[in-house]
Amino acid sequence: MARFGLGLRSKVVLLSCFLLVLPWLGYEYVWEMEKYLRQGQEKTLVGTTRALATALHERPALFENASEFTAKVEKGRDLYAYQINNAIRLDGELGDWAPYQSLMWQYQGNYLQTPNPDHDDSDLSFAHMVGKYGQHLYAVFAVQDNQVRLRPKNALSLERNDHLKIAIKSPNGELKNYIIATREDGWVNAFSLPELTPYKDIQGYFRQTEQGYNIELRMPLSMLGNKLGFAISDWDTGEQERHLMATSNIADANTLGTVLLPSPEIKRIIKGMGHSGSRIWVVDKHHRVLAQSGTIQHADGVWASSLQEQDNEGMWQRFEQRFLHPLYYQILTKPPSDFLDILHDVAALQGSHIASALRGEPASNWRLTPDSKAVILSAAYPIWSNEQVLGAVIAEETTNGVRTLRNKALEKLFNVIIAVMLVGTISLFFFASRISSRIRRLRDSAEQAIDEQGRVRAQLSVSNDSDEIGDLSRSFANIVNRLGGYTHYLENMSSRLSHELRTPVAVVRSSLENLQLIAHEPQQQKYLTRAQEGVARLNKLITTMSEATRLEQSINTSAREHYDLTQVLQGCMQGYQLAYPQARFALDITQEALPVQGAADFFAQLLDKLINNALEFAEPESEILVTLARENNQAQLSISNLGPSLPKDIGKHIFDSMVSVRAQDKQQQPHLGLGLYIARLIVDFHHGQIRASNREDGRGVTILVDIPLS
Repeated sequence: MARFGLGLRSKVVLLSCFLLVLPWLGYEYVWEMEKYLRQGQEKTLVGTTRALATALHERPALFENASEFTAKVEKGRDLYAYQINNAIRLDGELGDWAPYQSLMWQYQGNYLQTPNPDHDDSDLSFAHMVGKYGQHLYAVFAVQDNQVRLRPKNALSLERNDHLKIAIKSPNGELKNYIIATREDGWVNAFSLPELTPYKDIQGYFRQTEQGYNIELRMPLSMLGNKLGFAISDWDTGEQERHLMATSNIADANTLGTVLLPSPEIKRIIKGMGHSGSRIWVVDKHHRVLAQSGTIQHADGVWASSLQEQDNEGMWQRFEQRFLHPLYYQILTKPPSDFLDILHDVAALQGSHIASALRGEPASNWRLTPDSKAVILSAAYPIWSNEQVLGAVIAEETTNGVRTLRNKALEKLFNVIIAVMLVGTISLFFFASRISSRIRRLRDSAEQAIDEQGRVRAQLSVSNDSDEIGDLSRSFANIVNRLGGYTHYLENMSSRLSHELRTPVAVVRSSLENLQLIAHEPQQQKYLTRAQEGVARLNKLITTMSEATRLEQSINTSAREHYDLTQVLQGCMQGYQLAYPQARFALDITQEALPVQGAADFFAQLLDKLINNALEFAEPESEILVTLARENNQAQLSISNLGPSLPKDIGKHIFDSMVSVRAQDKQQQPHLGLGLYIARLIVDFHHGQIRASNREDGRGVTILVDIPLS
């Protein structure tokens, strides 16, 4: 029953663990909600691109410069003027170009105007880019040259040394050529070709480096048309033939590379959309970027404004931040802001959705960043003019806003579920504890009502509760009452039976005695003798039954007194040695006085039962060992004999009433199994303990009696 109470609480706690299904269901629901939010974000982003494209429809003037080129855009040949954040300081140090280092294009042996299979990049190569700031175009060249040959002093020629050539198609369609050749590090100006007159609008700085030299240039945007090219001419010492590495063929306007400048008008139009939580691009039909607004790291979509973190200074918020969020984010992931963006080169955009938009069909696309930290949604919408597609508007957003919204929803969900689970678990635990405590009280009451011998000692307390446990307690009380009545009947039956049997037994005995006096036939005497033996056995059984009854009654009414257990045992053993001269006793009795509280007569009767029991089971000519010693605060009596061992399953029941281990066919005297039962009653009267066990050698039985000293 004790295990039942503990098990009930455990089962209730286990049952409460099934509440964990609730957060799982909530988690799945929020994930499903996130799918719909992403679909909504996709529709919203397509709507954003359509609204912006509407502002650019039927405005071909914005795309005239960008749309007149029908050839495919080629990187390195066709230049893109990146929008730079600050004016470049012309000093040849390239420090201002550091943020744009990844945008520089590398020109190597494949850009030689005269192919040379033996070319080494250390002999000639350069990194180059152009950028736009304000009304000026800036250009940078980081040239690697193992032999730098500057223009000699007093030399009239500008071309028989290392130099830079510039080819520009002016706004009116003319091809203009310029050359920069310097005698030393420092400020440089261009010379127009073929006149070789200084052209001060093109300014720059030349600085030699360990690898070669750097050139920084600045020119007004007003002098540019739509084509631009650069060429680095390398003249090594002792060589009469130059090596020319160019962005494109600068000798012919038709083969000159194009230059695309971001459109200020388009940028002004889309600048307002940069506050919509999206990164906006506008590309021409060659995928080249005409304008761009916003950054992808801050493009969280329409949720950005609703997810602004507020300062939480409450106690619950601090507890949530410190303890709950670290637990939640073992499962959840915070949207990162330091993810990598593959669109580091914004000269041209590619993608299936952009290609679809340039064919006139709006489309969207999902992509994962290279570091797998963020998901980017991109939508494209065509820009029309006279039933022709001039370009496309592309809007990009991350799913960080949706993911943050999902995390917020899960945080709230987990908070509610933890609170519900905590309250539910505590309630169930206390409910189970109350039930188990009531069951334990019922168990304890039932165990106290009936002793180890099955006697009813007290009545069960009846519960007035109307539930099942109350009904069970009332049923138990009714059962105990009926069992008590039946037990009382059995306890009194032996005394009543012995009383009722004595009169007919006396009549039978007297009649047999009279018959024996008048009977003369030997055959009659034989049967009379057998009858008298049977009556004697029956009389002994009646005497034994009445003895146990009288002893129980005497114990209930006797007063306890102090006596010396050693003295009583020595006196009794002297009497046993005289009464049983054929028996062999081995005594080991302490000489120390062992005062106990009880009744000396009862203890002598206890010895009678134990010695008689040992004599009956002892092997012939074997010793009966009787010892008495002090063990801690107890007197320990041991009576051991050689003989048969106790059965394994007898246990403590050997001291119960009507229990005997004697074989029926070997009993010479009638036995009801009351001897050791009487012994236990006497030991209980002395508040002691009695136990029986087999000897260690397995050849007999030892009875141990422990009685506390007074």
